[in-house]
Amino acid sequence: MLVAFNKPYGVLCQFTDRSTPPRPTLAGFGLPPGVYAAGRLDHDSEGLLLLTDDGPLANRITDPRHKLPKTYRVQVEGTPSPAQLQALRDGVTLNDGPTRPAQATLLDPPPTLWPRDPPVRFRKTVPDAWLELTIREGRNRQVRRMTAAVGLPTLRLVRVAIGDWSLDTLAPGAWRAI
Repeated sequence: MLVAFNKPYGVLCQFTDRSTPPRPTLAGFGLPPGVYAAGRLDHDSEGLLLLTDDGPLANRITDPRHKLPKTYRVQVEGTPSPAQLQALRDGVTLNDGPTRPAQATLLDPPPTLWPRDPPVRFRKTVPDAWLELTIREGRNRQVRRMTAAVGLPTLRLVRVAIGDWSLDTLAPGAWRAI
């Protein structure tokens, strides 16, 4: 079984949390029994999370050797310059080494997404912009670190696709069997 889930902001990609106070987990969304996350999204990231009960499929989704593209809509602080976009396309050097080249596009107009709770902080004097960024690896907080490395801190991060699987019109907290 393979399930597409639109993970809301602030939800952990696991079914239990032992912290005090406990944080929201996948357990509260009525997902089918026996599935587990094939990959992760940080608690402050949103969007497509694939869950499966098939170990080999989970490995194909998560193993970087398969170079499965992951596409994100990224709200960044600042106005991206052509040089900053090119740096993302060329690959960025992070503290754990260089990234693979990414596809990076300025989205104008910005995408229409559901409101986030809590909303992203708005500042009148600091512009923001939306990028579509596709990567083929999955390091810890990679997209956030890449945008920060080129001087565009991430404000909101929404994964919209993994390989051929996409979020489409799935509402936050909703899931569908694929």
